Amino acid sequence: MVVGDFPIETDTLVVGSGPGGYVAAIRAAQLGQKVTIVEKGSIGGVCLNIGCIPSKALISAGHRYETAQHSDDMGITAENVKVDFSKVQKWKASVVNKLTGGVETLLKGNKVDIVRGEAYFVDANTVRVMDDNSAQTYKFKNAIIATGSRPIEIPTFKYSKRVLDSTGAINLGEIPKNLVVIGGGYIGTELGTAYANFGTGVTILEGSDEILGGFEKQMSSIVKRKLKKKGVDIVTKAMAKGVQESEDGVVVTYEANGETKTVEADYVLVTVGRRANTDELGLEQAGVELTDRGIVKIDKQCRTNVSNIYAIGDIVEGPPLAHKASYEGKIAAEAIAGEKSEIDYHGIPAVVFSDPELASVGYTEKEAKDEGIEVVAAKFPFGVNGRALALNNTDGFVKLVTRKEDGLLIGAQIAGASASDMIAELGLAIEAGMTAEDIAMTIHAHPTLGEIAMEAAEVAMGTPIHIMK
Repeated sequence: MVVGDFPIETDTLVVGSGPGGYVAAIRAAQLGQKVTIVEKGSIGGVCLNIGCIPSKALISAGHRYETAQHSDDMGITAENVKVDFSKVQKWKASVVNKLTGGVETLLKGNKVDIVRGEAYFVDANTVRVMDDNSAQTYKFKNAIIATGSRPIEIPTFKYSKRVLDSTGAINLGEIPKNLVVIGGGYIGTELGTAYANFGTGVTILEGSDEILGGFEKQMSSIVKRKLKKKGVDIVTKAMAKGVQESEDGVVVTYEANGETKTVEADYVLVTVGRRANTDELGLEQAGVELTDRGIVKIDKQCRTNVSNIYAIGDIVEGPPLAHKASYEGKIAAEAIAGEKSEIDYHGIPAVVFSDPELASVGYTEKEAKDEGIEVVAAKFPFGVNGRALALNNTDGFVKLVTRKEDGLLIGAQIAGASASDMIAELGLAIEAGMTAEDIAMTIHAHPTLGEIAMEAAEVAMGTPIHIMK
């Protein structure tokens, strides 16, 4: 310990201010704890600064541009539609700044002490927080680790000016003429779609049989069809082998169908997964156990093997979702306060802001059957919904998975416009233990997309009104 470094004591120390960390800090403060949050980068973490929020802003701008160009069938045409991409980026930054500033205000309003620097665990009750100029020791009763994740870098595709991770892709200074995307998961599909909407020629190289492998094929196939309409070239069962960079572009080599091929582009975006940020925290000093992949092992209350240290978000098992991290943050804070809160992932939705959007919560039909549950799978299409027709956006469906014996809703999938918003009703229905009848008997405003969930519930009951039984 350096001279003058007197330890500062706190009840709960939170490492990381992303959607897991800042929510945990606020909830802990609400429960009467003295809270200190440590952040080495920007308040709000990856999600607010370089992930969820800016990417959705870019996606939204791309949709606006595409709609302006392709509304002829509604009698609306526009000439010389232009994109000032620097202005798009400024607008995107303004959205981010509003949210990150709001989070900092919320933390301060809840009397959370914000500390800038990098945390390193000394033992199970002590961290050192270091910045470029100084170091300070903090003693804590409990700690919540919420350090998130970072993009995985492929050895043959080292990040550079032309080889981008997701952060680089959302911060480009111009719209590329051509872009290669390695990885057809949710990040690759979302950003590939955004740039395709801006007119970029996009090639997606996916190693497995389908893009968006976490979703049912009947959902991802709708997205695939729309991408192809936008001119996106999707190559599945493709293995990226290497890249040659020049001053103004790249040549990507890949293997598919037993052949070696190349594709030229301005940039290549690598989105093959994320790695937990647990390797530079000194967790071994605190005795915290990790898996071989650097994932922190936790119990039902987000507690690690060290009883006063908790972990949440991307550094624990499960999908790297911001709302999962926020949910776990509340559980951890409440557990520290002595409450009996426990994690239950059944009601956590997964969403892709593709075109159309995809959303899923609870069991899929296959997952339920694999567990031996007899189910009824009921679908209702967007194509016969009045609101979807009026929006000229009729691709997709709502699918409900209900238990055959009693109609209990145990899962739901949506492919279609506003799926990301519509899934909340069905997540609530699952959490509340509602049946298909409960949803069908809930009066939905007309004409709305929400009616499709009601119609699907009627299909599950065997009494559909607007399609033939």
